[in-house]
Amino acid sequence: MACVLEAPLRMSVLSEVTASSRHYVDRLFDLDPQKVLQGVMLLYLLQQESSSTELRTECAVVLGSLAMGTENNVKSLLDCHIIPALLQGLLSPDLRFIEACLRCLRTIFISPVTPEDLLYTDATVISHLMALLGRSRYTQEYICQIFSHCCKGPDHQTILFNHGAVQSIAHLLVSTSYKVRMQALKCFSVLAFENPQVSMTLVNVSVDGELLPQIFVKMLQRDKPIEMQLTSAKCLTSMCRAGAIRTDDPCIVLKTLPCLVRMCSKERLLEERVEGAETLAYLIETDVELQRIASISDHLIAMLADYFKYPSSVSAITDIKRLDHDLKHAHELRQAAFKLYASLGANDEDIRKKIIETENMMDRIVNGLSESSLKVRLAAVRCLHSLSRSVQQLRTSFQDHAVWKPLMKVLQNAPNEILIVASSTLCNLLLEFSPSKEPILESGAIELLCSLTQSENLALRVNGIWALMNMAFQAEQKIKADILRGLSTEQLFQLLSDSDVNVLMKTLGLLRNLLSTRPHIDHIMSTHGKQIMQAVTLILEGEHNIEVKEQTLCILANIADGTTAKELIMTNDDILQKIKYYMSHSNAKLQLAAMFCISNLIWNEEEGSQERQDKLRDMGIVDILHKLSQSSDPNLCDKAKTALQQYLA
Repeated sequence: MACVLEAPLRMSVLSEVTASSRHYVDRLFDLDPQKVLQGVMLLYLLQQESSSTELRTECAVVLGSLAMGTENNVKSLLDCHIIPALLQGLLSPDLRFIEACLRCLRTIFISPVTPEDLLYTDATVISHLMALLGRSRYTQEYICQIFSHCCKGPDHQTILFNHGAVQSIAHLLVSTSYKVRMQALKCFSVLAFENPQVSMTLVNVSVDGELLPQIFVKMLQRDKPIEMQLTSAKCLTSMCRAGAIRTDDPCIVLKTLPCLVRMCSKERLLEERVEGAETLAYLIETDVELQRIASISDHLIAMLADYFKYPSSVSAITDIKRLDHDLKHAHELRQAAFKLYASLGANDEDIRKKIIETENMMDRIVNGLSESSLKVRLAAVRCLHSLSRSVQQLRTSFQDHAVWKPLMKVLQNAPNEILIVASSTLCNLLLEFSPSKEPILESGAIELLCSLTQSENLALRVNGIWALMNMAFQAEQKIKADILRGLSTEQLFQLLSDSDVNVLMKTLGLLRNLLSTRPHIDHIMSTHGKQIMQAVTLILEGEHNIEVKEQTLCILANIADGTTAKELIMTNDDILQKIKYYMSHSNAKLQLAAMFCISNLIWNEEEGSQERQDKLRDMGIVDILHKLSQSSDPNLCDKAKTALQQYLA
């Protein structure tokens, strides 16, 4: 909304502010936009150097009250450039005026409509705020609160870190004011989140002879307020995940983890249970031992089942406010429970079994996959993905509940973050021992997965090709033909020239699975042989790592195992020279893979073996085999001897 600061209004505003600011604040929340606009005129007075400090302070106080109103109030103030005006006010020598400006800035910055970047547009602002930290406990409280609300992501963390935030805020953790201690703690929890640089620094900072981790541990003791316990646990969790504190450190195993488990109990408020579960999920996400400890702490797995019971049945709630509160938090609770179950079950088979045996667990996941809330859907898919790593569960619970149906539905038109996890889960459901493989194929999965391989998102390309690779493993010829048709030769080449090594390796894995069993090898090479040989040549000539070249040579070995397909190698002198080159390579894996090609080409019992043996002898292959039969590597030595026997037979 545009601000038109008209002179006639100035006197009426001035008289109202000085006469009775309380009456004025009451009017600010009036529905009449004109009256609200009068509040915006205070900005004009705030910036007048000629106004007395008392009046300017009063204006800042009233503007702060206005900012506590609706989001529209804040938008109006932002449109009138309140932030630069208040920041300018911080240059005043008067402490009361500075505090009023900071309090108003705090209120504006904690509003969801205020862009955090507004704090960072002028490089001098952060330095000045750091300098003001020492002025009073109010400046400390408000500045820390501004920092913790405006620190979103690594760029902001780096700016604050480079301005000495860690050193400037550390001593506030031992302030006599609870509010200052709490805001300083919140500051550290956002500064350290997913930030190794900050976390590594925090470990070595001491205040009054005590290291910060020790101070954080004291703050998460049971006698401290819950918000303090939770925020300290978040600081220690971030430091642990960043590698600044070991996962087996007593402050994690004996203090942080038990504190977060306590936060999940029924005694805690719903919002505390959400924060506790989400932080615990993050703490244990990548560590097997912490997952095991958490799973046997305080019946956690059963305790989380309670997260799905909100809102309680309406008849049991007579209080409408309580129902509204429960409804508001119900989504968050389900999301947090799914996230924690996903972390708990990430590695251990016994834990997965316990989770799945929890009351109605599979039904809850299936329901979660079709929830309206995007965050709940994502958490449910993550949970399903974690549990899908279990061979046992893929064969039982996943089949009993036909999990693949809602999963396939999720894969239609989902945002990328859901698609990535859902397609990873699908990769597991397509493993050869999974009973879901057949119905997934029948429901049009090939087309879906082929489209994923064309995604600009790398993770989706990897998952699409990975799932196709799993699908092609020991598959019947029709499925292989459908995959090749769905992908198209052009797309296959595109994937084989992808800059990402994971995409390349999975595509080679797919090719290797397609080219298995003789009739399939011969059939595919009769239709796609020229293009496949071209791709193999390009990869063997390119700058690729050992694993890529090994996989490519294994594909050649499979082709060499075909009845008619092997002629595509024998008539291609360029490829034969490459196989010969890799037989004498310095890497044993590549030598071995090249030897498999030779063995399959010279095998005696097959038609035309004599001509192939003669051609390869003329190329000097037998001489190389003799050398390799003396190799110190037992695998190479055995393989060479076996190949030489084909010549002697």
